[in-house]
Amino acid sequence: MSEKGEVDLTGAKQNTGVWLVKSQHVQQCKCMYLQRAWYCLSPQVPKYLAQQWAKATGRGEVGKLRICKKGNLGKAEVSFTLNEELTVIEGIEDKTVSAPREHPFTMQTVGGQTLAVFTENSSGQSEERSDGSSSVSGAGAGPDKIALEGVVVQRAECRPAVSESYMRLKRLQIEESSKPVRLSQQLQSPVTNNYKPVANHTYNLEYDRRKKEEGKRARADKQQVLDMLFSAFEKHQYYNIKDLVDITKQPVIYLKEILRDIGIYNVKGTHKNTWELKPEYRHYQGEEKTDE
Repeated sequence: MSEKGEVDLTGAKQNTGVWLVKSQHVQQCKCMYLQRAWYCLSPQVPKYLAQQWAKATGRGEVGKLRICKKGNLGKAEVSFTLNEELTVIEGIEDKTVSAPREHPFTMQTVGGQTLAVFTENSSGQSEERSDGSSSVSGAGAGPDKIALEGVVVQRAECRPAVSESYMRLKRLQIEESSKPVRLSQQLQSPVTNNYKPVANHTYNLEYDRRKKEEGKRARADKQQVLDMLFSAFEKHQYYNIKDLVDITKQPVIYLKEILRDIGIYNVKGTHKNTWELKPEYRHYQGEEKTDE
C-alpha cells in the first residue's frame, strides 16, 4: 500500500456483505461481481486449483459460483464450478490429466471479528466499480486511491468433490512425488572423461625444477650478509623472515643467528611476526626529528 494516496471510506458500502474465503496458495484477491454484491474470493483452495486459476489471462473468467438456498430458514449451499478451459493439467508423468470441476464450499461464521475488504487503484489504472462498470483515469492524474468494498460476513473453505477424476489426479500426484530424485544406473563402458592417475603433477615438477636451479643455499660471509640486511632495512623498517631469505639467499637458521645480533623480533602489535633493527643500528628521519 502506497504511503500517499486518497482513501475513500464513504458509508455507501458499509452494509455490503462480503464472503471471505481463506487462502494459503493464492496471493491475489480474486473478486467476482455476482447479483449486485461483492464476494471476495481469496480461497484456501486445493493447490492444483490455485495453479489453474493462475493460468487465467487478465481478468478472464475462472469459473461460476452457485448459491442455492432451500426455504427461508434453510442453509445456503455454495459450490464453485471450474471453467472447462482450465481443467487440463499437464506435466504429471508426461500425461494430460483433467482437474475436477465441481468444488463445494464449507461455510463458517466470522466468529466475533470485524473484517473488511479494501481495494487499491494506482494512478492511471482502470477502476472497477460495484455496479460492474469501469472508468480509466489519466496517467499521473492523482495519487493512489483506496476504497472500502464491504464488511466480511462469512468465511468459506473450498474443497474438491470426491470423484473419479479427482482420485485419479491424486493418485498420479502421489506417484510423481514418490519417485526418487536420484537413480542408480549400470554403465556398459568405462567413463573416459575422468582424471587419469599420473606419476607426478605438473606443479610438483615445476617446484623441483626451480629448486634444482637455485641449488642448495650456501652460507655466505657474515659481513656480506650484514651488508645485504642493512641495505634492505634502509628501504623498509619491518621484514618477514621469508622476505629476508629471498633477499639474502641464505639458510633460515644461519640468517636468524645474524638477525638476533642486530634485530628485534616482534611477537605482538601491528607488525607481529616481523623483524626490525635494534635502535643502535637504525637511523630514520622520523627518529632524528624526535631526538631534536
